[in-house]
Amino acid sequence: MSFFKKKETAEKPLQPNVYQMIQMTEEPVQEEDHAAAETISGLISTGKAQLDKKSLDLIFSVEQIIQARQHSETHINELQDRLTHSSSHVERLNRDLKNLNKVIEEREKNILELEHKLIEKNLKVDQVMEDYREIQTTMSLEVEELKSTIDLEQQKYTSLVQKHNEAHAERNKKMNDLEEKIGRIEIENSHLRQKYDTVRQEKAYLSNMISDFTNRMTLPFANTLAERKGGNGDT
Repeated sequence: MSFFKKKETAEKPLQPNVYQMIQMTEEPVQEEDHAAAETISGLISTGKAQLDKKSLDLIFSVEQIIQARQHSETHINELQDRLTHSSSHVERLNRDLKNLNKVIEEREKNILELEHKLIEKNLKVDQVMEDYREIQTTMSLEVEELKSTIDLEQQKYTSLVQKHNEAHAERNKKMNDLEEKIGRIEIENSHLRQKYDTVRQEKAYLSNMISDFTNRMTLPFANTLAERKGGNGDT
């Protein structure tokens, strides 16, 4: 009966909490099986030649059962070793799991902080975008006003350029008229200068003639006076 129990235990996966119970019950069972095997082996070795075929078959079956039980015990020991290794591995995994949980909690805290910072940054970005839209609207209005002012100034500039061109043309015309007038005046001045030179020469000539005539007329008159003065003295 204990053989079948151990076989069922070997077929089922062992839990970590029953491992100590198996260790406590395993040693007495192994000692009893070892004693029974020694007893049966002694009986077989002493009276095997005197038994009939059924008894021999029974003995063979018992030997097979004992070998199977020994094989099962070996298998159970291997499973216990594997269970011990798995238990330590599970404990290590549990420790790693705790550490991972701590890391995950810290990461979740960091993620929450980052989400909070991201929300604040998004709010700032939204505010900046709103300010940018307001500035863009204001700038658009100012640009339109500047365009209107530039168009008006361009019209004024065009009008001033036209007036400047007209004034420049009129000035050029007046300058041309003045140059023509100056040319005529210079020609007239040249003619007047020639007439003045001619008159001056004529005047100089007449002055010389009058001076010569006066000199000629004055000399005989002076001689006559001198003679008269001399005659009066003699008398």
